[in-house]
Amino acid sequence: MSQLKAVAGGDLRNLARARERFLAGEPVEQGVRSLILSSWERCRSLGISPDDDAPYWQDYDAAGRLVRAAQPVLDWLAAEIAGTEAFITLTDGNGTALEHRFGDKFMIRRLGPVQIEPGFNVAERFAGTNGVGMALAERQPCFVVGSEHFSEWGQSDVCMSFPLHDPLSGYIEGVIDFCFPIHGVVPAVDTLIQRATQAIEAQLLEQSSARERALLRAYLEIRNHEYAGRVRQLAESPLGRGDEMLLKEKAAELISRGKWAAMEVPLSHGQVVALVSRPVASPSGAIGVAVEAVIPSDVPGERLAVVSSSERPDSSLQHINPPIADTRSSASTPPAAAAHAMPCPPRTTGQRLVLVGEPEVGKVAVAARRRLELLSDASVRIGTTLDVTRTAQELAEVTVPDFTDVAVIDLADAVLRGEESPEPGTELRRTVVHGVLGDHPFHPVGARIDFVPATPQSRCLASGRPELEADLKAAVGWLAQDPQRAEEILTHNFHSLITVPLSARGVALGVASFYRSQEHGPFADDDCSLAQELAVRAALCIDNARRFTREHAMVLALQRSLLPHGLPEQNAVEAAYRYLPAESRVGGDWFDVIPLSGTRVALVVGDVVGHGLHAAATMGRLRTAIHNFSTLDLAPDELLTQLDKLVSRLDQDESVMAEDNADKSAGIIGATCLYAIYDPTSQTCSLARAGHPPPALAQPDGSVTFPDLPAGPPLGLGGFPFETTDMDIPEGSQLLLYTDGLIDHRHGDIDVGLNRLRRALSHPDRPMEETCQVILDAVPPDHRHDDISLLLARTRALAPGHLARWDVPPDPAAVSDIRAAVTHQLIDWGLDEAVFTTELLLSELVTNAIRYASGPIQVRLLRDRSLICEVSDASSTSPHLRHAASTDEGGRGLFLVAQLAQDWGTRYTGRGKTIWAEQPPPAHALGSVR
Repeated sequence: MSQLKAVAGGDLRNLARARERFLAGEPVEQGVRSLILSSWERCRSLGISPDDDAPYWQDYDAAGRLVRAAQPVLDWLAAEIAGTEAFITLTDGNGTALEHRFGDKFMIRRLGPVQIEPGFNVAERFAGTNGVGMALAERQPCFVVGSEHFSEWGQSDVCMSFPLHDPLSGYIEGVIDFCFPIHGVVPAVDTLIQRATQAIEAQLLEQSSARERALLRAYLEIRNHEYAGRVRQLAESPLGRGDEMLLKEKAAELISRGKWAAMEVPLSHGQVVALVSRPVASPSGAIGVAVEAVIPSDVPGERLAVVSSSERPDSSLQHINPPIADTRSSASTPPAAAAHAMPCPPRTTGQRLVLVGEPEVGKVAVAARRRLELLSDASVRIGTTLDVTRTAQELAEVTVPDFTDVAVIDLADAVLRGEESPEPGTELRRTVVHGVLGDHPFHPVGARIDFVPATPQSRCLASGRPELEADLKAAVGWLAQDPQRAEEILTHNFHSLITVPLSARGVALGVASFYRSQEHGPFADDDCSLAQELAVRAALCIDNARRFTREHAMVLALQRSLLPHGLPEQNAVEAAYRYLPAESRVGGDWFDVIPLSGTRVALVVGDVVGHGLHAAATMGRLRTAIHNFSTLDLAPDELLTQLDKLVSRLDQDESVMAEDNADKSAGIIGATCLYAIYDPTSQTCSLARAGHPPPALAQPDGSVTFPDLPAGPPLGLGGFPFETTDMDIPEGSQLLLYTDGLIDHRHGDIDVGLNRLRRALSHPDRPMEETCQVILDAVPPDHRHDDISLLLARTRALAPGHLARWDVPPDPAAVSDIRAAVTHQLIDWGLDEAVFTTELLLSELVTNAIRYASGPIQVRLLRDRSLICEVSDASSTSPHLRHAASTDEGGRGLFLVAQLAQDWGTRYTGRGKTIWAEQPPPAHALGSVR
C-alpha cells in the first residue's frame, strides 16, 4: 500500500509524459516502475495499440463456480463502497470480466464499455497493461496507476488486483480488481480487497467435494505439525500458461500412481523443479495423494535420490521430511522424464502445493486436463477478429497438431458474404486447409465443394452431430465423393476422419473435417465430443463475424447513402473529394459543398465521435442540420453555435433514452466540424472550426501553410463561443479540408502526417483528382483506424465584367436612375429578356430600402449561373412576406418579388443586411468565372 501511495502521490504528469515518449519509440529510463516498463515492452511486442478496445467474448461463464463463490462477497463489497467513485470487477482466469459492482450508479457515464460490461477480456495480451492483466501475468497482487495503463480507457483510475486461487489446486481461477479515481479516497481499500480475496477462496473451497476438503485438511495438518514455527513461503515465479498446464498434467499422472513418487522437470527458463507426490489420509478415511513442487537449492550436484518401491520409508508420515506448501500458489512447468523418487533430506529454496486428488480418478484427470487445455486455448485464440475467414483459420490453427494433422473448413458462400446461411450442404466453398505438412492432396482454398449425400460431411450437416470414420479405407461414403482424390489422401497415410457441423443459433454455417495420419492413432468416440465442443465455440465466433460483416456492410451502405453522391454545380470553386472508411469500423465523417447566395459557396467537413450505426445516423442528422442552417446565410461562427446547441439537445435526448432502456453505453454524442464560406467576388474566405484540424492552404506558387484558426471546442459541450477568421485567398489557390483520420498516426508524431500533406499539396498545377489520390497514397497511416474525408477546392474569381455595382442616394427619385443603369448593363450583357423582370425586382427592393432602412444603400448585379440582384443597406430589420388584404395600400412588394424571382432571401453582414433575388438568365447567356 505504501508503494501505491508513493506512485499515486508522485508526479503523475511526468508519468504521462514518460508514457508518451515510450509510445513514440523514445527510450524511457526513469520515472516508470520496472514492472510496468516490462509490461509496456510486452504490449509493444504484441502490436497492441493504446486506442484498441479489449475483445469481447460472448461465451463467458456467467454462472460458473467462481461467480457463485464471489456473488455474496461482491454484494458485501458493493455495500462497503456505496457512495464512492470506486468500482469492482471480477474476471475469470483468462481475464474475461464476469461481474461488476459500482459505488455510485452515476459514475457509469464516465466509464467506457470495457469497464462496465461483462464479457470484455482485459488480459495483458489483448488490452495492454492494466491491473487484471498484470495480476495474471505476474501471478501476484498488483496495482496500476493512471498513465501506467497502456490503453487509453484506464488513464484516470487506480487499479488494485488480487489473483483468486483454488485452495485445492493452487490454480488461479480469477482476479478481483478494485478501481477508483487517482485522486479519490477509499478508506482501508487494501484491507477490503484482502478480506474479499480470502472470503472468495474460502467459498471456492466449500464448493469442492467433502472428500477433497478432507484430503486438503489432512495434508495441511501434517505439514503444519511437522514444520511448526519454520514455515516459509516461496515467492511465486511468473511462469507461462503452457508451462503451468503441463505441470498440472504431470501432477495428475503422479496422483494416478497412488504412491510416493517424484520427477524432475526442467522449466522453460532453465530452472529445474521437482514434483513430489505423497499419500495422505483423512480421519474420516478418505485416501488420496498430494503433489508438491520443490525448487532445489543452487548447490552443485544436489539432485533427487531415485529409490525403488522396496526402499520406501516407514509409512508414518511423521518420519517423512515433507515439503512446505503454499495453498494459495501454483507453479507450472513443461513435462519431463518421470522417475519414481524420494527426496533426500534436501536443502530447498521453497516448496508449494500443486494438486490434491484421488488415485482412481488420476488417469481420467490427465485426459480431461488435456481436453480442458485445448478448449481453454480455443477460447482465447478463436474469435480474436471479426473476420469470417480468419476465425475459421484460427479453429484450424488451434487443432493442429495437438488434435489433428490436417483441418479442413468449408463454409457457405452466403456466410462468407455476411448473409444468412442457405440450406445446409449447398454452396459450400473451401475456406481453410491447414496441416503440419505443406504438401497435401486436398482441394485448394477457394474451390467450390459439393458433397454427395453419402459422405460423412453431408451426414453430419443433416443430423447436426459429428461423424466418425475410424478407418478411411472402409469409409464407403467418403470414398464415393472423389475416388481418385481419396486414393491420393490414403497414399499420404491419412487413416482417420471426424467431420462436425459448424452450427450457431440453429443454422448450419459449414462443416469442419479433421484428418489424422500415421503420426497419431485413430480418432475415438471421445474425440467426437471434443471436436463438437471446439466446433460449437468456433461456429459462434464465425456467426458473430458473419453478423458483423453484414452489419458493417449495412452501416457502410447507410453512410454512403447519407454522404453526397456528387457535388452541386457552382462557379466559385473547382472541387474534388475522397472518402475512405476505416479498415474495420464505419465512422461518422462527412463533407459538403453548399452553394450560397451572391455566388458564394460553403465548404464543410465534419467528424462524429465513435463508430458504427449510431455515428452514421448522427452524421446524417448533422449534415441535414447544416444544410438547413446554411439557408439562413449565417456566418461560420453563428452556424457552429446553432449546431452546438443541436448536438447538446441530441445528447440529452440520447441520455434519457439510454436511461429508460438501461443502456449504459449509449447517450453520448460529440462531433467536430470546420465550416468555411468562400466569396469569389472578393476572393475572401471566412472560416470557423469546432475542435477540428485546421485546413491546408496551397498558394499558386506551391507554398503550403496551415492557417492558425481559433480551435473552438467540439460540438456538444455548450456555452463556449466560436470565432470566425477572414482570409484573403488568391485566385487559383487550393484549400484542403480533411478529417483527423488522414494525419492521425497513432504510433508517430502528427507532424509526420502534416509534412507528408505539405509535400503532396506543393504541386498547384496538378489536376484536382490526381492531387486527391496522391494525398491518399502518401499521407494516411498504413492501418486506418478511423475514416478519412477529403474536400479539395481550387478557388476561382468572378470576372470583373460580370459584376456591376451602384451606390443609391436615399431619395425616391433615384429609383428611376437605377432602373436605367441596370437596363443598360443588362443590354450590354445580352440579357434583354431579363430587363423587365429585373426592373420590377429592383424597383421594389430599392424603394423598400429607401423607405424603411438607413443608408448607405448599394445595388449589385451579378451575372453567374443565374442573374442576381442585391440591395444592401445599414439596417438590421428583416423584411418578411405577408398576404395583404384587398383594401391594403401596401404589403405586396415582397410577394411580387417572390413571384418574379426563382429564389430570394436576406443575409446579414457586419454593416447591415443584403436582400437578394435570383432569376435564371437565358441559356445562351449563362455567366462564368474566369
